[in-house]
Formats: sequence, C-alpha cells, structure tokens
Amino acid sequence: MRSRNIFFPIWSFLLLGVVLSISPGWAATATVKDGNNILLGEVTYRLDGIDAPELDQTCIDDQADPWACGIEAREQLKKLIGGRSVRCDDLGPDKVRNRHIGLCTVEGETASLNQELVRAGFALDFEPSAKGRFLGDEAGARDARLGLWKGCFVAGAEFRVGKKDGTLFGGACRTDRDRQIREALFPEDIAAPSGCSIKGKFAVRARVTGDVGIYHLRACPSYPAITQPDRWFCSEDDAEAAGFRRAFNCRAKGSK
Repeated sequence: MRSRNIFFPIWSFLLLGVVLSISPGWAATATVKDGNNILLGEVTYRLDGIDAPELDQTCIDDQADPWACGIEAREQLKKLIGGRSVRCDDLGPDKVRNRHIGLCTVEGETASLNQELVRAGFALDFEPSAKGRFLGDEAGARDARLGLWKGCFVAGAEFRVGKKDGTLFGGACRTDRDRQIREALFPEDIAAPSGCSIKGKFAVRARVTGDVGIYHLRACPSYPAITQPDRWFCSEDDAEAAGFRRAFNCRAKGSK
C-alpha cells in the first residue's frame, strides 16, 4: 500500500502533463491579421468554415460609396475579441504552409469567433470547409442587412483570384449598375492598407507553379515598375497564403 501511495502522485503528474500537452490553452494576446486569420503565439489560424473580405478588399456601402470592408472586417473581429483571451481548437495544418485551421473561441463565450463574424455580417459561410455549418447565421445577417450585406460585395475567395465576373452579394447590388459596381469592387488603383507594402499582380505565368500571381518586395528591382498592383500584402506569408509567389528577381525571403 505504501508503494502505491508513493507512485500514485507521480503517475498523476505524468498524466496531467499529457493532458496539458494535448489540450488547447487560452492565449492572453491574440493578434488579428485580418477577418480570416488570427495569430496565437507563433501559430496563425485561419478561421474554419468562413470567408471574410481580404484586408485590401473594397466593397460598396448602402450609400453606393466604396468602403474598405476588409479593414472593417478585421476591426469587427478585434471588437468580438475585445482584449479577452482566445483559444483555438487546432483542426490541422492548412494547405498553406505555416498556417493551421482553427475553430476559435473567446473566453466566456459559447459561440465561436467563426460563427460570430458570420452573424455580424462580415463573413460568408464557406461550405467546402464547414459543410454549411453557418448558413443559418449567414441568412440571418443577410435578411437584416448587417455588415457587408447592407451594401454590395464579392466573396473574398473570388476577390483573391481576381474573378471580376463573380456573384455579387448584398442589398445594394443593382443589375442596372452592374458594370459600375464591379469597377468599384476591383479598382485599377487599389489602396494599400497601412503597413502593407508588398505588391501583387495576377499573372498567367504564375499558374505554372500552381499560383495565381506574383508578389514584389521593395527590395525587388521590379517593384517600382508595378504602378497598379492587383493586391497589397502585409507579409510574404500573407502573399503566399493568397496564392502568390515571390518574383524571381527579389532578394531572399524576409526582405521588404
């Protein structure tokens, strides 16, 4: 009996160590990269089952004026977190390197951030990943014209590949103004979000490597010649996550 009493606490601590190693913990600080991605510690999680606007994406508001909906989606996600601790259930590595897929929750809340962003109207249900998990939340936001739905927009997935003839969503979409709306959603002179200096251009030749475009850093000789980029990125990881590869004339990765 004495032997059991001696070894029981040891095995208890070992078991506790195993549980702690596999259980997701609460992170005191979460960095919101955009409406689709948050950084916890050294791991970036793409919010599973949703599709929010890209950071450099433009939408139309209810007054038919362009607005930076990608930045607004990021700010809405920050508000949902509100400085509280966040936990992400790791659903495995994403197809994009250095990123994982996550179902993330704020401490004290039952609904996930994924679901809350769709409810607020700043993300679409992304069916291929979540099998329509948030379709009800999307319908509620659409009917109430919340967030993106008050205006007119294209899905982030279509913006990422420059699909200018894709489906238009929102209560302010007008068929008689289709051309003008699409020109506003895909402006020739796209504004760079603060701190995002990497230029991206769609390129057919990039498809040879399975990409949709090429990105150019400040250190690239080709950078000054890109006067009308199709995309702006804040980091090389963000550019690669969007399906862009680095220009061959650039310096080593990490140069800005």
